[in-house]
Amino acid sequence: MKLAGKTAIVTGGGRDIGRAIALKLASEGANVAINYFASSEGAESAVAEIKAAGGNAFALQGDLNGQNGVDALVEKTVTEFGGIDVLVNNTGGLIARKTISEMSLGHWNAVMSLNLTSTFLMVKACLPHLRSGAIVNLASQAGRDGGGPGSIAYATSKGAVMTMTRGLAKELGPDVRVNALCPGMIDTDFHNIHTPDAARKGFEAAAPVKRQGVSDDVANLVLFLACDDSAFITGANVDINGGMLFS
Repeated sequence: MKLAGKTAIVTGGGRDIGRAIALKLASEGANVAINYFASSEGAESAVAEIKAAGGNAFALQGDLNGQNGVDALVEKTVTEFGGIDVLVNNTGGLIARKTISEMSLGHWNAVMSLNLTSTFLMVKACLPHLRSGAIVNLASQAGRDGGGPGSIAYATSKGAVMTMTRGLAKELGPDVRVNALCPGMIDTDFHNIHTPDAARKGFEAAAPVKRQGVSDDVANLVLFLACDDSAFITGANVDINGGMLFS
């Protein structure tokens, strides 16, 4: 197993991509700490599935926009499993589509906190316990191309995650590798809520692979970046978009 004896934290692990990542890392032997904010059913069912397969996991509700939620997650992980080897920063979201003219400062700050500040807080809190290993951040294709209509705040925050990833790779190497993923159209609640069906069908027609991505596509790539198979990769922002954007 590629992560036997290792411990991973997966933020936003109660549904969709985060849940798939937690299950994937556990399937390769990792102890998994799952953070969730509202998706308690998905997080607890993931823990049950991991334990039924002989693995170790727990789920903890917490708001990672603030220090208290971050500290509680890190402290419980270290208490339960003795340390941290992999951090997957998956928490994030668009919140709502708003143009600059429609956008309040409160909306801007909320999006930045959810996508960027939470990543900063988690990395900082984990570092004393992450003597070696890997950090995998979830950025977005929007960080490369500016995103769709009304997503400037989201795209900006994800572009900042990409830049943070490069800086962290320099600062934390050689012991800790830091990479990010830039997903495109993945079939999740994010797009169920924010993307019209016509746009999704248009993507499928235009994409070289002729389909939307699924959560397991992303989870497989996270596993690769979290384990020693990617030992010579750090500071990379890896595209996973079915061929719709080449960078």
